Amino acid sequence: MKSVRSGSAERSVGLSIALVAGLLAGASPAAAAGLVALAPHRAVYDLTLVQSKGLKAPTSARGRIAYDFSGSSCEGYVANFRQMVELDPAEGPQRVTDMRSATFEDGEAKNFRFEIDTRVDGQQNENIDGSVARSADGALSVKLQRPKAGNFDLDRDILFPTEHMRRILTAARAGETIVQAKVFDGSETGEKVYDTLTVIGRPPGDEASEQAAHNAALQGLTRWPVAISYFDRDKADDVPAYVMSFDLYENGIARALRIDYGDFVLAGEMTSLEVMAQHPCQ
Repeated sequence: MKSVRSGSAERSVGLSIALVAGLLAGASPAAAAGLVALAPHRAVYDLTLVQSKGLKAPTSARGRIAYDFSGSSCEGYVANFRQMVELDPAEGPQRVTDMRSATFEDGEAKNFRFEIDTRVDGQQNENIDGSVARSADGALSVKLQRPKAGNFDLDRDILFPTEHMRRILTAARAGETIVQAKVFDGSETGEKVYDTLTVIGRPPGDEASEQAAHNAALQGLTRWPVAISYFDRDKADDVPAYVMSFDLYENGIARALRIDYGDFVLAGEMTSLEVMAQHPCQ
């Protein structure tokens, strides 16, 4: 999901809501695709500041996330994501960050296409365009068009966003509580790989509070509290770059977002949800 500025440094936020996906450990993507059906949907989340600490932390913040997810394991998955955040720092003018991303990931996790555009105060800050292909032997090759053209390889065990979420959902259904994975979503310079640690809690017994979560498509579905910590592999410390928490329904829809950047925390309330019909594979 994806870019917020704290103090003087831009934060790239690979929001794993847009990272919705998962497989059984050791299983092929094609095999796992039949186990986890992700619902095509459009959701809107209103962001508010719930915690702030330190001299560089904002004194207030507000924003919105709009997320559009469609496709299936046979067609592939398309995700369009936009996050706009207004931050009021302790000193200086308000900062407005507007991040848009569009991705395509095929159902077997063999191909991943990404475009990300980030603007700060109306000025382009980041423009990324690239693709990843997985060969028959599992090797991953990245081709970047922007910010600079080039090719490079990734580790074979890296997951794409939808594949990652399907693995989390599969683990949750199996009663597992921990998922560790390397994830690539094309953020920052198009070269960033995050080490992630996902903690899955027990399904809560209470009813979801948001009115949008009362959508008929969510009734009777199991949901799990999930927290995903993203670690910067280029840093020696063991402190996550950020932590993304949410309630995850078994069809891949998320509610009650919480994005912890360390010096401030944003909460995202789902204010709108439209679930579309899913076309069966031919």
